[in-house]
Order: sequence, then C-alpha cells, then structure tokens
Amino acid sequence: MSERVVLTLDLGTSVTKTVLWRGAELVGIARVSLSTVAPAPGRAEQDPESWWTSVVDACATLRAEHVHEYSEVSTVACSAARETFALFDAALAPHGPGIVWSDTRATVEAHQLGDPDEFRAVTGLVLSPGCAAAKVAWVAAHEPSTFAAARWVLAPRDLVVARLTGRVVTDLTLASRTGWYSLAGTLLCGNALGSRLPELVASTTAMSMSATGAAALGLPADAQVVLGAGDRACEVLGAGADTDTPMVSWGSTANVSVPHLGPVAALPTVAQVSRDPFDGFVVEAGLSAAGTAIEWLAELTNTTVDTLWSLAAVTDPGANGVGAYAWFNSARAPWWHADARAAFTGLTPATSAGELARAVVESVAFDVARSVELIARNATYVAIAGRGAANETWRSILAAVLDRSLVVRAHSDAASVGARLLAASATGESLDVESINPITARIDPASSLVARYGELRVQADAGALQLLNL
Repeated sequence: MSERVVLTLDLGTSVTKTVLWRGAELVGIARVSLSTVAPAPGRAEQDPESWWTSVVDACATLRAEHVHEYSEVSTVACSAARETFALFDAALAPHGPGIVWSDTRATVEAHQLGDPDEFRAVTGLVLSPGCAAAKVAWVAAHEPSTFAAARWVLAPRDLVVARLTGRVVTDLTLASRTGWYSLAGTLLCGNALGSRLPELVASTTAMSMSATGAAALGLPADAQVVLGAGDRACEVLGAGADTDTPMVSWGSTANVSVPHLGPVAALPTVAQVSRDPFDGFVVEAGLSAAGTAIEWLAELTNTTVDTLWSLAAVTDPGANGVGAYAWFNSARAPWWHADARAAFTGLTPATSAGELARAVVESVAFDVARSVELIARNATYVAIAGRGAANETWRSILAAVLDRSLVVRAHSDAASVGARLLAASATGESLDVESINPITARIDPASSLVARYGELRVQADAGALQLLNL
C-alpha cells in the first residue's frame, strides 16, 4: 500500500501555512501572510474573507511547486488559531470584520458574564475582555442589526471547513476556548447565540469534500477533510509534550502548554484549561505578544524582523539597561490584567534598535518563565515549537531564563505536525510523533547566562509589579 499524501492547513493569526506530507515525510510548505488592523484602541480585526483566500493562495503555490504529490492528496487536516471569530450569513459571506483573539474591546461585557471564579470553574477560562463570549456580547449590544442578520458565528478554521465540505461544524478544542461551553462540552449560552453556533463534533471527524471545495483548492474530488483541532492542542501533539515536558511556543504570541488527562478537579487553577482532541485537557498560559511585538518594532524602526533578530543577537544580556514589558493589548499570562499596556524602561537618546529588540525578547522569556513556574514547576525539559524554535537567540535566552534544557525536534511547526497526526488517527495510519517529528537536539542553558538572567529577573519582576500596581 502506497503512503498516504496529506495536506495540512494551519490557520494562524499572522500566517496561513499549507504543508504537504507523504507518509511521515514533509514534502513542501507554502505560506501566506494575514493582516491585522487596529481601528481603535483595544481593537484587533481581520478581513474574514482573507481566512479563505489565504488558504486558496497558499495551496496554489504548493500545487505549482509539487504537482505530482498534490494531485495525490487524499486527506486535508486542519490546525487553527482559536478565539478569533466573525459573523456570516447562510451563504457563508461575512457580516462585518473578523474579531481577533487579542481584541479587548469588551471590558463591560466581560464583567456581565458572571462571577470570575465560577466562570473559570465551569469553562476553564479566565474571564477577560479577550474572551470570545464577551466580544460577541459586545457585537450584540453595539451592533444589534449586524448580529441579528447573522446566521453563523464561526472561527477561521470552521469557515474554511464549511466552504470545503458544506458542513458547518466545530470541535471541542475550539469550543472550549470561547466561554460558550463547559469543559464537558455542555452549551452554556442561550438560543439567540446557540442557534448561530456550529455543530459540535469530534476533532478526528472525516468529511467528504464538496465539488466546489475540491475545485477551489485544485484537489482530487475524492479527498476527505479531517476537522482537526486548535493550534495549541495540535502543537502539544506535534511537540511531544507531556506532564513533565511542557511546550513553549513562539509565534504571534508565546504560550506555555501542558497536556493532562484530568479529571477537571485535579487540574491546576492558575492557568486556563481547554480540551485536547481526544479525552484529555491542555493547561495553558498564553502571553499577549511575541512575534507581533518584534513585527511592531520592525515597522516602528523602519527595518526588518530578521535585522532586529540579528541586532538582538549581538546585544549584551540586559540590553544595556533597557527593559521591556510586551503587554500589547493587555497583560495576559501570568498576570491577567486587562488594562495593562506595553512599556519600555531605561531608554536614553543612545538606545538602539538592537537593545529594544533584545529587551522585547527577554521580556517574553521572563513571562514564559513565570508561566512555567505556575503550571510546570517540576519540569526538567521544555519542548520548543513555533517560528522561534529554530532561532538561536531565542533558544539561548529562553534556556538561560528557564534554567532548563530545551528539546528540539525536526519540525518546529508543531501545529502542522499535530494536524498530520490527527489525520493519521482519523484514517488508521501507524504514525506517531517520534516517527514524524523526532528529537534532533537538546540545548542546555549556559551557566554564565543563567546567573546573569537570575539577576535581571529580579529587576524585571520588581518593574512588572510596579507597572501593574501590585
């Protein structure tokens, strides 16, 4: 029997990635960038149509570069950012902008969702303006005609799957991050919203592709679509994380995630909890920004992201006294202060772009360390994933700040690996993380950097507490 050819779609916040696999082998990758705009303070929006067109464009590139393999695709599987949504009509045309997970407009509506402790106990989520339940309530309150006219409230992955298959469905890995469902999968919202939500099915659900969906992506008519899961759930799978080896991901933001079997009552209460693609849970501490902070700085300084990383690499630890707090659109994990904003300290007329970049990267590493200490204090190793996993500057800073060894695997794009593993689970293939994404290195922290970052962490902690008035 020939090896199955699988196409994975990773619908991120800033990039849509399509990856072609033959069995366990990665054949090719294509990427298309997505734009997020901030039309007002606290808002973060995207064009919902770009969620679909970015997939079409990335697949067209992949098809042109790998004609033979692409023509043999039998399965499409998805990974996707969560908590981002838009309203759509019955024909799946968007009604208004896509509201991104980092949007914090819904401060009042968050308070109206109930007691924070009760909300967290039931949903696993921190009650904050970033919660999808609060943001949809904002739309219903401030744009009632738009909400009333909408047939569906859909995440990017669910829109793409609906256009590919004709079925409007979601899974618990996305649903458990909205505030509309309990961790057990029980719908909590009223009919006005509930009737607009997709059907809840298993992450490994396989669906036939429609003729229009197959034609749009240039795929064989008999290809099937596996629903897949949220990005963090996929990354945990693809990075080989476990309760002793948390995953740290650098992408648009940074995230610390640890898989747990449960039960719910035994899970940590100091971070957010969502569902995994099977019967377990993922304990998460998601930060406000990582890659987006460097991208913002690149635009501000009229340079490139790659140049900033190069400059950061040759800047001394501590960035010559410059400190950063990368709390763009609020301080999320581990602080959870919705009204906090990003800040720099220690600036002088001589401050350079490299010092600013180094300070941003160090600030993300400090918040990652604080998060690891909350949800995985006894971890010996940390599995790294995302765009930063291959970046030597990020790896050396992170290992030293954590004072832990990093596990590096062959593919840093763990979300796509996770989607590939879900496709294998759905179709009965004998693939696991070790066969598709083996460990290639372990990076130990440099003792001199550990000592230096121990000193800098004390200063950073004091500065954070002062800025947050704690």
